[in-house]
This record gives sequence, C-alpha cells and structure tokens, in this order.
Amino acid sequence: MTTNTSEIDEIKSTPWNGGRSPFNVEYGKMMMWFFLLSDAFTFSGLLIAYGALRFSSVSWPNPDEVFQSAPGIHGGAPLVFVGIMTFILIMSSVTMVLAVEAGHRKAKSEVSKWMIWTIIGGFAFLGCQAWEWTHLHHEGAWWGANPFLNEDGTVASTNFTNLFFTITGFHGFHVFSGVVLNIIIWINVLGGTYERRGHYDMIEKVGLYWHFVDLVWVFVFTFFYLV
Repeated sequence: MTTNTSEIDEIKSTPWNGGRSPFNVEYGKMMMWFFLLSDAFTFSGLLIAYGALRFSSVSWPNPDEVFQSAPGIHGGAPLVFVGIMTFILIMSSVTMVLAVEAGHRKAKSEVSKWMIWTIIGGFAFLGCQAWEWTHLHHEGAWWGANPFLNEDGTVASTNFTNLFFTITGFHGFHVFSGVVLNIIIWINVLGGTYERRGHYDMIEKVGLYWHFVDLVWVFVFTFFYLV
C-alpha cells in the first residue's frame, strides 16, 4: 500500500484537539517549560533531602525560636518577617500577571508599569532575605555552624543551617536571576522591541519563570518556617 504526496499533505493539515495541533506550542515557551521542569526536580531533591534529615532526627530546632526577629524587633515575633517576605513575593506575582495580561492587549505603558512593580517586589524580597541572612549570621548561624538548640534542649547538628542557607540561597539566586531578566525585558518594552514584533510573548515566558519562583517559595516556606 502506498501513500501519495497529496494524502500526506492532507494528514499533516488535519486539525487535532478542536482545530489546534497538540504540538502547536511556541518554541520558546516550550523550552521554558522544559527548563522549569528540570529545575523543579532540583528543588524537589533538595527539599526531599531536608525532609528526610528532619524527620529522621530525634529532635530539631523550633522555627518559632529561630525566626522570631524582624527589623526593629529583637525576638518575640515568630514568622512575622518571613510572612512579610512571602506577601511581597506573592504580590510581585500578581503584578506579573497584570503585565502579561497587558501584553496580550499590547498595552505598552501598562506592561512597563507592572513590570516595574514586579522588579521592585523582587528587589524588596532580596533585601529582606539579605537582612535575614545577616541577622542569623550575627547570631552565629552559617554553613557548618548552628547556635540553635533542638526543641528538647539538646545540641543541634549543622544539618539545619547547612540546608537552610543552601536552599534559601539557591532560591534567592533564582529570584535575582528573575529580577535581571525582568529588567532586560522591561528595557526591551521601553525600546518598543515587542511592538515591532507584533506580540508580547516574551512577557509571558519570563512570567512563567517568575511564577515558578513564587511557587517554590511556598514549599521552602512550609518546610523551613512551619514544619
């Protein structure tokens, strides 16, 4: 049985999934999804390692005692500061959604405005994380050093601080990278790059990355500050 060229062309042109090919995905967006999937495996491995060590230990430092300070508050305010950090990051995700929506309407000025707010939110989060790291370091916490006692009063291992600084640092690097990407995209918006292209797809691509960073923080927050 043979198939002529016209039949092959007809098969190729046959619509799927309600008139849209299941493979009709913009290349850059598909590559971003592949990158985020691989990055999710990395974060999952780190958090699984933390969970395995945490729950295999007889006792562990109490997060309410470790994270109880904020600028101007020296203790007695557990999780207040990290709550502020989380709120800032979530709000930056909201502004990114608004930037993507404005991009769909090709509203250049609105895209620029919401991108600026997203960048400000990213810098604010990084500033909060820098303060937290500095404060913990002044208390004696660092890689290989853990001044906090376990909940039962016993001396804690350095697993807690080693994993805390590694995982939050890795996440902070992602936030920093996202801020840099957002700044580059914002400059392109101001320069009219996407207007000349006729679409703002790049806003959506970088938005996927930013939402991923937000989602990962939810898990980091849960593992380190709540459990």
